[in-house]
Amino acid sequence: MQKQILLILRNYSKIPYTLKGRKKASQEWLVRQFKDPYVEKAKKENFRCRSSFKLLEINEKHKILTYGCTVLDIGCAPGSWSQVCIRAVNSDGFDKTKPKGIVIGLDRLPIYPLEGVTFFGNTDFTTNEAKMKILKTLNGAKVNCVLSDMAPNATGIRSLDQEQIMNLAHEVFNFAKEVSAEKASLLVKVWDNGEVGKFVNMLREHYETCKHVKPNASRSDSAELFILAKGFKGLQKIKHHM
Repeated sequence: MQKQILLILRNYSKIPYTLKGRKKASQEWLVRQFKDPYVEKAKKENFRCRSSFKLLEINEKHKILTYGCTVLDIGCAPGSWSQVCIRAVNSDGFDKTKPKGIVIGLDRLPIYPLEGVTFFGNTDFTTNEAKMKILKTLNGAKVNCVLSDMAPNATGIRSLDQEQIMNLAHEVFNFAKEVSAEKASLLVKVWDNGEVGKFVNMLREHYETCKHVKPNASRSDSAELFILAKGFKGLQKIKHHM
């Protein structure tokens, strides 16, 4: 295996890594990174990581980020999605008399600052403290798009990992209901499992449309997919029909 990987890496002149002494999984990850066109593209376009292109592709097709909107980016480290968001909500060429958009991002990891974005690093979204920080920053404003690229640390036990990521998805949705404006969008990462269908059906009761999306930038061998819900019906309307 090591010899095969080294032969592959000889085609990459700018690779500063050595594979000697690394575990097989680590070797395979490095090779995948070196061969991944989105990794190099992210460097060229000054994005913090390749995941930017997942959101760029989704937004190009589904138009969930527009000039002047307020975005909440949950699980945002290292900030690549927030980079996409701040460019979209403050894009040049629009009416400068209208207010620019707002982007709020948070993650349990530290986040390097990004101009125009309010980051809360070292902050666990599942805590009341985190939610209060968001509400204080919003100061009564409503959110037009809630994004979540969160995922739990994998345990290797598939059923447990799936349960944990669905718990996070529900946590995001429950908060989104409280802060979203009417017609708002919700984009949540999950891992493909038997509970996803139930989650989608639940979201369809609160949003006008809901579907699975898997952008090309998501690796084909990855179980990740995204649930996109558009057209939030509004909390009061939902309560009225319950």
